[in-house]
Amino acid sequence: MVYAEGMSKEHVQLSAADRAALAALVSKGTASVRELKRGLGLLALAEGETLTAVAQHQQVSIQTVANWRNGYEAKGLAMLQDARRPGRPVTIDGGQRAQVTALACSEAPAGHGQWSLRLLAEKVVELGYCETISHTYVGEILKKTNSSRI
Repeated sequence: MVYAEGMSKEHVQLSAADRAALAALVSKGTASVRELKRGLGLLALAEGETLTAVAQHQQVSIQTVANWRNGYEAKGLAMLQDARRPGRPVTIDGGQRAQVTALACSEAPAGHGQWSLRLLAEKVVELGYCETISHTYVGEILKKTNSSRI
C-alpha cells in the first residue's frame, strides 16, 4: 500500500469510487449496523483519524479498527460484509418440515393419548422423512409453525 505524503500507516487511502460508495451506504442507512460501523470507520481513517479515535467513536477495540483497515487493503469494500461462518448445513427442507407438522397434527398412535416429541422423532425416521432427527429439532419445527398439538 502506498501512502500519500502526511499519511501514516494507520490511515486508509480510499479511491474516489470507494469513497462515494461508502458515503452512499452511510447516507441511506439501509445496511446492517456492522456494515455501517465498518463504513464509518473507513471514512474516518481516510480523513486522517487515528485507530484509537475511530475505535472510541465506533465503540470497538483498536484491533477491530485495524482489522477493518487491513481488510480494506486486502479485499476492498467486500470487507464490509460479514464473512461466511462455518456451520452444519440444513438437513431438513421445507417439505420435510411440512411432513413433520402434518404427522404431529394426526392422531397419536394406539396406546398414546398424544404425540410426544420423542415419539414424533422416532416415527419421522421410521416413515423415511429423513435419516435422523432429534426430538428437540422436532420441537423447534413445531414451535415455528405455532403448533399447539404438543
